[in-house]
Amino acid sequence: MAKTRTIWSAVGMLSLAMAGCGGGSGGNDPALPPGEQRPGTPEQPNLAERIEPFDTLKASAVKQADAANSAQVRGLVSAQSIRTVTLEPLPTHAVMKTVSVEAGTPVKIGESRSVSAARTVQAMQALLQWQPTAAGGKVAAVSFVSPDAGGVRLGVAVQALPQGAVLRFYGAPGKSAVEVSAAELAQRAAHLRDSGESETVAQTYWSPEFGAASTTMEVEIPAGAEPSQVQVSVPSLSHFTVSVEEAQVQLDEKATSGSCNIDVMCKPEVIDQGRSVARMIYTTSEGSYLCTGTLLNDARSSATPYFLTANHCINTQGVAASLMTDWFYHSNACDTGRTSSNHVQLRGGASLLYASANTDVSFLRLNDAPPAGALYAGSYYGGALDVGSAVLGVHNPNGDLQKMSLGTVLRYSTCANGGCGVSDAARGTFYTVGWQEGTTEGGSSGSSMFYTIGATRYVAGQLYGGNASCTNPGGQDHYGRFDVSYRASIKQWLNPGS
Repeated sequence: MAKTRTIWSAVGMLSLAMAGCGGGSGGNDPALPPGEQRPGTPEQPNLAERIEPFDTLKASAVKQADAANSAQVRGLVSAQSIRTVTLEPLPTHAVMKTVSVEAGTPVKIGESRSVSAARTVQAMQALLQWQPTAAGGKVAAVSFVSPDAGGVRLGVAVQALPQGAVLRFYGAPGKSAVEVSAAELAQRAAHLRDSGESETVAQTYWSPEFGAASTTMEVEIPAGAEPSQVQVSVPSLSHFTVSVEEAQVQLDEKATSGSCNIDVMCKPEVIDQGRSVARMIYTTSEGSYLCTGTLLNDARSSATPYFLTANHCINTQGVAASLMTDWFYHSNACDTGRTSSNHVQLRGGASLLYASANTDVSFLRLNDAPPAGALYAGSYYGGALDVGSAVLGVHNPNGDLQKMSLGTVLRYSTCANGGCGVSDAARGTFYTVGWQEGTTEGGSSGSSMFYTIGATRYVAGQLYGGNASCTNPGGQDHYGRFDVSYRASIKQWLNPGS
């Protein structure tokens, strides 16, 4: 492919070419003359078969005010009482802060590291120095440092916690903390077991990260509980070789994605679509990654947070549980490169409802409600779009602030094993798209392709991969057809009884 970049880590160079992670083809599909299609008679699209968007903007002012007035959670343990576990630095020659920018490739920004000092429950119990709380319980904290990391996510193995216990995570003492209860952890583990995940995956909770080389875990137990009931360990962590923000800083001097990308905030007519789109951060046993996804409405406008992305980003419940989403992750004004003050991050993970390589689709339900002002995108499922249809992409290329692309459906394709071949409307499960403005990059994976009906845009597919780029403007990208995914399974959630 034309634009693969790699990350170096302690385990060496990791190639992020599309073929290695379910991405797009190794080059352009065999071209057809303009307007010509392969044999096969496409069904006449039924434009009436669609779900309308649902806009929460009217309620946003009240909800944002309530959120601003709510008390922030903070840690209880003083800095002097926090034990510290410090890992060895990664070799300097092994940490090259560059990331893949291949369209359709998840951007890898973190490496998995073992934590021998907290690998077992016994080792962790030895680290915890308990102090009394004002409520009559006990509290202890351990800070985990991975030198030079741009962020640290802890892989916390929770075997047992006393009823009423709480885990807190923060970047530094006195700063805002993220809190999760023993009940929430137990519910999450039960869901993972019911989904067929292994006991190791079910017990593992991936903490938030705070954009620094350390993350602190604090354990509070209520009055009457014993420290011996705290059966947790931290056998591994994800060391972000670049911070999420540094993932934007590439080999050129511009701290953004490729120069041909178009800032969503420079196009007022597509800002609403940006309110549906979230940057994704998720963690696997191999490391941490960036993709893009879209909030979808259902036929009842129930405000259920259904979320669409790519199968090659998330295809197991264990990975879905690690999901964090960044909303309103766009610039504060046209081409400033500065993040909007409306940016909100959700850390609650998601439930995987459906995933299929046939259209490279992953359909989730977020565990947290989207922030006020988010737009639940409408979707079109009335058959294949016509060749020549104008389409819009909104995405986070290379993890950057939101960008947009304008293009045209060139033909239908089938894609598998990193390659795509020409097909027809009856058999092709992907659209092949060429861009007239903008492009896509690594991290754009899973982002939606929007199609306009009347004055409204509807999701019609999600990004699989391709070779379009700023240096290859004639390249092509491939999107899984939403209408195929919808009829295969997704309709049972978005439009039950249809």
